[in-house]
Amino acid sequence: MIGYFRRLLRTGFAYQLGEALAKVVALGLLPVYTHFLTPRDYGTAEVLTTAVVLISIVLRLGIDAAFVRLHFLDAEPERRIRIARLATGFTALCSTVALLVALAFAGSVSQLILGYRDATLMSFAAMGLWAFTNLEVAYALLRVEERAREYLFASLTNVALTISLTVPLVVAARMGARGLILGNYTASTIVLLGLWWRLRNQLGFTPGRWHRPELGPMLRFGLPTMPADLSVYALNVVDRIYLYRHVSPADAGRYSLAVKLATAVTLAVRGFQYAWPPLAYSIESDEEASKLYARVTTWYVAVTGAVVVGLALVGRWVLRVFAAHSFFGAYRALPWVALGWALYGLFLVFVVIAGRARMTSRNLPAAAAGLLVNVVAIVLLVGPLGIAGAGLALCLAYVAILTVMRVLTRRLFHVAFEWRRLALLVVVLGGAWGAGDAFLPDDGVVGFVSRAGVIVAVPLVLWLAGFLDPGEREGLRRLVAAGRARARAQLTAAGRG
Repeated sequence: MIGYFRRLLRTGFAYQLGEALAKVVALGLLPVYTHFLTPRDYGTAEVLTTAVVLISIVLRLGIDAAFVRLHFLDAEPERRIRIARLATGFTALCSTVALLVALAFAGSVSQLILGYRDATLMSFAAMGLWAFTNLEVAYALLRVEERAREYLFASLTNVALTISLTVPLVVAARMGARGLILGNYTASTIVLLGLWWRLRNQLGFTPGRWHRPELGPMLRFGLPTMPADLSVYALNVVDRIYLYRHVSPADAGRYSLAVKLATAVTLAVRGFQYAWPPLAYSIESDEEASKLYARVTTWYVAVTGAVVVGLALVGRWVLRVFAAHSFFGAYRALPWVALGWALYGLFLVFVVIAGRARMTSRNLPAAAAGLLVNVVAIVLLVGPLGIAGAGLALCLAYVAILTVMRVLTRRLFHVAFEWRRLALLVVVLGGAWGAGDAFLPDDGVVGFVSRAGVIVAVPLVLWLAGFLDPGEREGLRRLVAAGRARARAQLTAAGRG
């Protein structure tokens, strides 16, 4: 069990180190961007960025998910190369057709999404759609082979290029939303071309390199995942477009900034998203997989839940440090957005359960239910609660998704979730959030220190409440003892020197 956790953490860390650096740099640049961009500009760029991801899900048709699953069903190297070529070639074809159509109707598409015509901005976004779609499949090729170093190098290169292109376009050229979109996706295009050269033996850009009998199984696995993925990711688009079109572009910008500031949670979820399916599918024993799925779920909730509580309690101070005053209202949505992202990670657990049983069609009813709840809740809550209502609607949607997924998958593959420990986490973490927000000051040094004290106290409360099982307590004692032994050895060596 420990070996699986180490593997999950190692690959998840490698897959997210580049994005973590990008997020840290982005946070550092937020004071600059929010000075040169209005909330309207920022909201426009974020609406287009989320729309790119949403449309990309349609273009991939679940081929990337099918590729990851089928890769582990057969260890024959030649077959793996065949399905890799089919995945890359089919995706390149679909995305190129979409690019040409989008360029031809850029003005009309801009009117549809943004409410006004800006063919140039939409052309930049169309280029981004093409690059992002193909880059996701290229990254999947690296992940299934656990080529973490190459993945990391590509991610870091993307970060460096994005910064070097975006800052001059936004700050010096004053291109606003156009600068953000153009700089970001030009960097992605350059990285994509580099990966294509590196992975050239696995590319299938001509139908002659496709092994067409594999296309049927890939689509049968992947297509049922596509509507579900689309519905789930639509949760990240519906709220921003609703705010942008029916409230104000400025509020959409503040809400998008809240999403950006939920970095610690999104990083954990993205790392989990990339590392979890290859690990979960690689375990052949159902009994072993069942135990691992349950234990991973518990610790995922513990880690991400603690981060959500931290953002909920000190979110106002985070906004004061990283954003211009015109964006300060984003603090109202920050904890709910962070919680929504954490709940999305739990959805990934159930996606793997359905995928293990090859019943991916079960994802769609859950995702559709969540989308319906999200739309209704946004309409009802945004009026009285503002952008906080949009964040709360996101959380309600994921609760609906998780409930339906649990009902639909519990007979497919049994996972003995650790309900007692999960309930304890909800009580302790929810209590810390509620009590800290209700009774502690929300500004000044005293407010920050007292709220930080609550955050620090959470692990101690969990320890005293018996959250750790005997094996985990013993493992922690050994870890502490080993740390003390190393410290004593270093002190002894230093004294002799």
